[in-house]
Amino acid sequence: MPAGGPTGGHVLRRALADQRRRVVGASVLGMAHQACEALVPVVIGLVIDEAVATGSSGALLRWLLVLAGLFFVLSTCYRNSARLTEGAGEGAAHRIRQDLAARVLDPRGGADTGRLPGALTAVATGDARRVGSVASALPYALSAIAGLAISAVALLRISVPLGLTVLLGVPPLLLIGHLISRPLERRSEAEQEHAAHASGVAADLVAGLRVLKGIGAEPAAVSRYRETSRSSLAAALRAAGSRAWHDGAILALTGIFIAVIGLVGAHLAMRGTISVGDLVAAVGLAQYLLGPFQLLTYVNGEFAQGRASADRIAEVLASPPAVAAGTATLPEPLVGRLRLRGVTQGALHGVDLDIAPGSVVGVVARDPAAANDLLLCLGREVDPAAGTVELDGVPLSDLDPGDARRTILVAHHDADLFEDSLLANVRAGADNDGADMKAALAASAADDVAQALPKGVDTLLTERGRSLSGGQRQRVALARALAADPPVLVVHDPTTAVDTVTEARIAARLRDLRRGRTTVLVTTSPALLAGTDVVVMLDDGRVAAEGSHPELVGAHESYRSAVLA
Repeated sequence: MPAGGPTGGHVLRRALADQRRRVVGASVLGMAHQACEALVPVVIGLVIDEAVATGSSGALLRWLLVLAGLFFVLSTCYRNSARLTEGAGEGAAHRIRQDLAARVLDPRGGADTGRLPGALTAVATGDARRVGSVASALPYALSAIAGLAISAVALLRISVPLGLTVLLGVPPLLLIGHLISRPLERRSEAEQEHAAHASGVAADLVAGLRVLKGIGAEPAAVSRYRETSRSSLAAALRAAGSRAWHDGAILALTGIFIAVIGLVGAHLAMRGTISVGDLVAAVGLAQYLLGPFQLLTYVNGEFAQGRASADRIAEVLASPPAVAAGTATLPEPLVGRLRLRGVTQGALHGVDLDIAPGSVVGVVARDPAAANDLLLCLGREVDPAAGTVELDGVPLSDLDPGDARRTILVAHHDADLFEDSLLANVRAGADNDGADMKAALAASAADDVAQALPKGVDTLLTERGRSLSGGQRQRVALARALAADPPVLVVHDPTTAVDTVTEARIAARLRDLRRGRTTVLVTTSPALLAGTDVVVMLDDGRVAAEGSHPELVGAHESYRSAVLA
């Protein structure tokens, strides 16, 4: 975790601070509720001493009215406190999810490094809920402490020894409860880690289910998930066992403490130090104390699990960005000239490349890793380890990542579709919802896809567009990239699942639609490369050849093998 980054404590304090009003309101009402509950046995004791023992009907009626008033206030405070408490918990969890979403969607990236998407989802759901529970539990803790304090005062009024028993006994019990919660905190963190990993693996397997079936790898996938699930189950059982031990130990200590109070009260009554009504009140208060102690047990467990989840959330929020923020601005008007100077990153080694404004350039990479690293650098998902990528003379590393990506749109080969209509998926790339999508649909041949669907462009697609074939998904994804109409468009293998006739039509229409704007096609498709102004071939991470598609086909054996094989 980088220095100065958020910690679990920061996450908890932020969650509580955002819900301060609800927490304070719920705490006040909760304390009033506990005060009324604590006073009920005291009033019953007074009924016995002042009404039953004396036979006074007036006193009986008076104290019964007081008792009815207590129950009315008690009920009203409980309902409103519960509403505010739940609202505080849900509000805190919602704010944490917003913070996590903002970090994950931060243009600088880095939050997903080393984490499966399912693991991030588990953090944003399970861990956020547990931290939100801390905001719900705090009013319960304050109201329980208030109940203990009021009980101690009432017992002091009845008998100093009884009051001192409570006042001197509660702090050690709270300390022991805190110490007992330590194993629960550790095992809760391990449980959430294993559960997040299991969710990530499950999401990964479901996403690749068709591929797994195609290569007959279902047994290996099932075995992998079974092992992960068993590990998660074992961690959950350890955490549940720790929670059971924690709750049981606290309950046993509480029972012993209450029994001591009852014995002290009975001893005092037998000696005549306190009245029968006082004894009834003392026993009632001793029984009532079980409630606040159970609340504190619950709160202690919630705090232990909340601290563990807060630490995991803090790790995501404190993830170092993949690229730094920049402050430079692009010149106006933007012409779209790209220059790579000595770019070294992963499989790329000192790549020099000039892409003229408004040109259509093909890039053939014999090593798929080199193509991927080039896309990452152009999309500013990473900054080159050495060298620079410039847009109109401005290094991309000096630009804000969001500005860079709005100017240079990189459409990856494996782009996913959303669970929405076909038209909504295409519009997702456009700044203007009212923009005409017909040109983008036609250029990508996605209009043919729409015609084959029951409701045309308004047909709802399933998750990740799985209701479409591979070629149809590619065409819709390409339409989305074209609809964005960026100054510089970089497209990676947009037609690998498309038939040759459709591919040729896309090649011709794409060039016409992008006329006057810079377009880079990272592909080995002869149809697409034939429509480019120039083709650059990368071999062993370096520029090995440059020229038109026909020239390279005729002059370079390695190019022919890469493109025509």
